Amino acid sequence: MKLKPLAACAVLVAALAACGAGTTTTTPAAGGEGGGKVGIDHPRADSDFWNSYIKYIPEMADELGVELMTATNSQNDVAKLVNNVQALIGQGAQAIVMAPQDTGAIASTLQNLENKNIPVITVDTRPDKGKVYMVVRADNRAYGTKSCEYLGEQLGGKGKVVQLMGALSSINGRDRAEAFGECMKEKFPDIEVFDEPTEWEGSKAASMLQTRLEQHPDVKGIYMHAGGVHLAPTLQVLRQKGLLLPPDDPKHVVVISNDGIPQEFEAIRKGEIDATISQPADLYAKYALYYAKAALEGKTFEPGATDHDSTIIELPNGLEDQLPAPLVTKENVEDPTLWGNQVK
Repeated sequence: MKLKPLAACAVLVAALAACGAGTTTTTPAAGGEGGGKVGIDHPRADSDFWNSYIKYIPEMADELGVELMTATNSQNDVAKLVNNVQALIGQGAQAIVMAPQDTGAIASTLQNLENKNIPVITVDTRPDKGKVYMVVRADNRAYGTKSCEYLGEQLGGKGKVVQLMGALSSINGRDRAEAFGECMKEKFPDIEVFDEPTEWEGSKAASMLQTRLEQHPDVKGIYMHAGGVHLAPTLQVLRQKGLLLPPDDPKHVVVISNDGIPQEFEAIRKGEIDATISQPADLYAKYALYYAKAALEGKTFEPGATDHDSTIIELPNGLEDQLPAPLVTKENVEDPTLWGNQVK
């Protein structure tokens, strides 16, 4: 069947609109003919969040029909990440999925991959420089703002709060910390915030929180940037201090976290913490591989709403698909659609 030019255009526009953010097909990337090996580097194995993400990867690869290579793990070390990527390229990787924890130190590797026409998808973190095909993450500034608003409201706009930050060399750590601080200054100026840069390390979080509670035993709130590494040490310190108390106790310390792991949900059920932001580990795995496959098929995307309840935004060095990340409290912690309630 042949379409007249105007009719053909109308069909194309309708198809793009139905897909949300527009997609077009161009020359396939290094994989050629719409397929190829996808190399993946996991950022660490000492976090419950990242371990959940790692478990989802092979499941999603099977679902999407992605030819996945044996994964590497850079163990929160950018030098290892660089070496792992080189090894994956040497083994025939035609697209790369990575999650660089130091977002400022990966630019030269991204340039090298661009020179080789190997598309890159980054998960959870957005490189400061260097071309990426797609960043798959949630709006991390919204994490900080939502956490600020929740704590501020729970504390009635007064008191002292400890912010257990991630690494400020990471865009996620900066986004969460800056948004939290800006929100507190604007909306809750009578709340005093103590910033503790933990570098995403549980041992540092425990030591810093212990010291801060000794100096300020009247701290009434804690914001943890990452439940995967901060939850256990925070609960341990609160227990040692006799502060791990139910929400209706006057001495209860209000705690909000970011990640949405099953352990956080259980802590919410027990009344040990009050809330978390559910960072979608399952969707991170799914859409990282979805975009890797799309890149090898020669597809490109445009900013706008998607068909999976997210929004693609334009970056100076590529695009970012901002996936939804809901607030979880005792009111909705049993929601079966939350990935933290689906982990086996």
